[in-house]
Amino acid sequence: MSEIEKTGQTEEPPEKLADPTEQTEQVEAEKPKTQSVARSAGIVSIAVMFSRVLGLVREVIFAKYFGAGFLYDAFLVGFRIPNILRDLFAEGALSAAFVKVFTDYQLKKSEAEAWQLASLIFNALAIVLSIITIIGIFAAPYLVPLLARGFSPEKAALAVTLTQIMFPFILLVALAAVAMGVLNTKGRFGVPASASTAFNIASIIFGLGLAFYLSGGVWETSADKDLIPSAAAQWAIIGMAIGTLMGGAFQLFIQIPSLLRVGFRFTPVVSFTDEGVRRVMRLMGPAIIGTSAVQIKVLVDTFIVSSIDGGQSWLSYAFRLMQFPIGLFGVAIGTAAVPTLSRLASENNFTKFRSTLSDALKLVFLLTIPAACGLVVLGEPIIRLLYERGEFNEFDTSMTAWALAAYSIGLTGYAAIKIVSPSFYALDDAKTPMYVSIASILVHVVVSYSMMQFLSTVGVSPERPNGFGHVGVALATSTVALVNFFALTFLMRRRISGLNGREIFSAFIKIVIASAAMSAVSYASYYFLTNSLGEKTLIVKLVEAFVPIALGGTVFFIAAKLLRVGEIDKFVGAIKRKLGRK
Repeated sequence: MSEIEKTGQTEEPPEKLADPTEQTEQVEAEKPKTQSVARSAGIVSIAVMFSRVLGLVREVIFAKYFGAGFLYDAFLVGFRIPNILRDLFAEGALSAAFVKVFTDYQLKKSEAEAWQLASLIFNALAIVLSIITIIGIFAAPYLVPLLARGFSPEKAALAVTLTQIMFPFILLVALAAVAMGVLNTKGRFGVPASASTAFNIASIIFGLGLAFYLSGGVWETSADKDLIPSAAAQWAIIGMAIGTLMGGAFQLFIQIPSLLRVGFRFTPVVSFTDEGVRRVMRLMGPAIIGTSAVQIKVLVDTFIVSSIDGGQSWLSYAFRLMQFPIGLFGVAIGTAAVPTLSRLASENNFTKFRSTLSDALKLVFLLTIPAACGLVVLGEPIIRLLYERGEFNEFDTSMTAWALAAYSIGLTGYAAIKIVSPSFYALDDAKTPMYVSIASILVHVVVSYSMMQFLSTVGVSPERPNGFGHVGVALATSTVALVNFFALTFLMRRRISGLNGREIFSAFIKIVIASAAMSAVSYASYYFLTNSLGEKTLIVKLVEAFVPIALGGTVFFIAAKLLRVGEIDKFVGAIKRKLGRK
């Protein structure tokens, strides 16, 4: 492992996120023992991009073979509980808490003690989550009907079976999250970020293979969302569930070689009273409560939408598209920033902590505000290109596009929370995000139900008996995400005595203006093309989606340059230097 990769053993913390070009020059000229957050975020972004693209491929496969209705609704509810537990124990609370304590052990204790802590956490998780998995499998027949109140008995029964199959997913992904935390702390970002790519590849290959094998090679579905699918079709979706579980295993196993290379050695020791384990648990406790608040919102939405046939599917397909820029930008920047912020906090270097966090937020704004505007304006042609084939029809495209527009309103808030919330964990403060999340539950429940009821009366037709009720749920989710972001940012600003607010606000305004110009050009070009071109062939779909994206992206770049958005200039400079060196 090179000196540059050993970010967990640096003598001098990295400079501000806004200066990736200066960091690159320093690496070559002076060979410091660190790499910038921007560079790390770039590595993660590339890996996440492949993962998100494959995630979309996976969704396209579901849309083609299972449509939006009985089968996919049942799959989504079947995956809901394991996925919620994954968010509770893996991607949120566990990662942030473990990275903080593991970083402190490396800085203030010995390397051997740090590896001992990693083994203890692995073993404790394996025991606790194995017990939870066994309980969950037996409790599924009683838990799932509570979420699927609007499902028919046959649909609910299928959802129960799928839940039992996929419940062990939580154990595999939680262990993968610990591996990711170790590797990120050691400056290895590419492999852990690629783990979700392994999940998507494995779940697609094994899922489709098992679907065809278990169904006998073929299955039929119907556009009638009230019709019970054939036994072959239900076996096919069971095959996809088994493939999902196998994907979780691959997500863990792909990281093991890298773990061994950075020095990890497994020791079969269990101790729930160890100082490090208890510290991780103390940080995780409030974090789990805070994350559970988010998951309560998900359960509320599942409960509310279960009475809308196809509602679960439309929201899921839309949320997957919205997750693409969140994962590509918000998660990538947050993943790269958390080890750096944890180290800066441990060193009490709050000047650089403040600069790193504020620069990360500006970078998130630059990347997600235009992405959100693009999804609102061009959601329909993008969904038509990706999903509209096989069992997914024009009506499904329209309903999914409305949900996507509602979700996109909160996209920037979602992405920014991925950075601000873990920043509190870096300060040994898991309670503040917890309090904010809990407070948002009441807001979400009231807004979600009210918006669903109100929009259920809008656009009612024989084809849309529930109007746009599902859109109300998506809109409520976005509203709460924005409220959470503003609350966390306000409290963080008080906690670290400022957040370079004027710089952030100035960048925000300029990016919004450039995004507005981009949106106008994108919509105008799409409107012209859709009224000029004929039948929606694959070529026409490609033109309607990518020509407006290209024109809009060009306009955004020009507008951002004219408005002197600093982050644009820095990236252009970095590209020029890279090309010049080549």
